[in-house]
Amino acid sequence: MSDLPRLLEIAEGAVAVAADLVESREPGALHSKGDRDMASDTDIAVEQAVREHLAKVTPEIAFLGEEEGAFPGEGELSWVLDPIDGTVNYVHGVPLWGISLGLVSGKRQLVGVLDFPMLGTRYLAADGLGASRNGEPIKASRTTVLSEALVMAGDFAVDEQAVEKNRPRFALIDLLVPRVQRIRMLGTAALHMALVADGSLDAAIMFSNKPWDTSAGAVIAREAGAIVVDVDGSPHDLTSGATIALSPGIADEILPLIQQAVRT
Repeated sequence: MSDLPRLLEIAEGAVAVAADLVESREPGALHSKGDRDMASDTDIAVEQAVREHLAKVTPEIAFLGEEEGAFPGEGELSWVLDPIDGTVNYVHGVPLWGISLGLVSGKRQLVGVLDFPMLGTRYLAADGLGASRNGEPIKASRTTVLSEALVMAGDFAVDEQAVEKNRPRFALIDLLVPRVQRIRMLGTAALHMALVADGSLDAAIMFSNKPWDTSAGAVIAREAGAIVVDVDGSPHDLTSGATIALSPGIADEILPLIQQAVRT
């Protein structure tokens, strides 16, 4: 798509609007979204501000936000926003949270911007244009030995089906603990993917694929040279059941362990 550089610039501008707003206010009231899940007043305010901004500059592009759902556009393109990825961290004062804005066409992620205001880092990528952090190109890890790998596991499920959903998560941890250097869990899918993209992590494994959580991170990790796949190893897209980003050098060792965990 020839106008991806322009759309990436628009996405970065929209995320700047979000970052300015979230840094200017307190979380406010909390709104329950189910078992131990929540949105803050700031989540909602940021989503509304970004949606209104994008509606002015790209009225033809649809919009999907985590908090208020979908708004139609005139074409197949859609912005996908998580106003604060890591809300639980945010409301507890843990600085590991970020703003995630992606652009998708059909099932494929085309543009991604991730901003982590408390960390001072912003990640950008567009399909075929590479990935950067704070304006500098980034590359995924070159680790080839699983025992030297730092692996990020996604959060445990907390909804009504949590027991069943968490079974492969526990199984995966049991399989990885004796084989990798360490396992971490930061509470934000966006940061998991960003750290795989810049080579700080060797793998991020999430048994879920909510588009607002993963669309931006998937294109950023992919453009940085990470392998981004579903559990079966097929290329990741919006219809994938899981989101797995890996250093190419450990993919052949770790994917069978992920698949074994899912079968448990």
